[in-house]
Amino acid sequence: MKNKILGLHHITAIAGDAQKNYDFYTKVLGLRMVKKTVNFDDPKTYHFYFGDGIGSPGSILTFFPWPRVRQGKAGAGMATEIGYSVPEGSLEFWLERLDNNSVMRGEISEKFGEKYLNFKDPDGLNLELIVPGTTDERKPWETAEVNAEVALKGFHNVTLTLNDKKPTAEILTDIFDYEFRESEGNLHRYRTNAIDTAAIVDIREEKNASQGLNAKRYKSSRGL
Repeated sequence: MKNKILGLHHITAIAGDAQKNYDFYTKVLGLRMVKKTVNFDDPKTYHFYFGDGIGSPGSILTFFPWPRVRQGKAGAGMATEIGYSVPEGSLEFWLERLDNNSVMRGEISEKFGEKYLNFKDPDGLNLELIVPGTTDERKPWETAEVNAEVALKGFHNVTLTLNDKKPTAEILTDIFDYEFRESEGNLHRYRTNAIDTAAIVDIREEKNASQGLNAKRYKSSRGL
């Protein structure tokens, strides 16, 4: 049997304040904290895992929260947006919920025939809630305020911003067996047939975009 890349497994990012990060993803977005461990290269740093009820592949967003951190800047060479699948008819709920929690957001828009709502987490990470064009049967984690009719089901896609899409696109198609699906302007969609969900990588080609800047932790004079 030919080995295949089974879509997006997990995504890792950097946060600032650990409590704000935990509160946003569990209380505002209604994800489950699947696991709390440490960065094994830096055991003084937490490693948070947020996802669905059983920690399914394709649902897990992890963070290294650093108290003294320079906020990163989205740009070329980075994953610049993370898209979550949500049920049809749920975006109005999320508009109100994000507003009630003073979350910076955009308006409901559409791309590739799918409605979506973009917003930022407390550290400026770009997130999107997307109503997928195909049925998503995954069972989400529910809370008292976020039930299954509106809850995040797991990843829908990730967006990479690149100055030149060709080298990465060739890896996706020639090595990972993704297929090019369609383009809208400078946004290009690739999808694997190996799995039904968490299967999409979008490439935004911006030839003049400046390079992205990763978050960086500042150390105190004592080196902590």
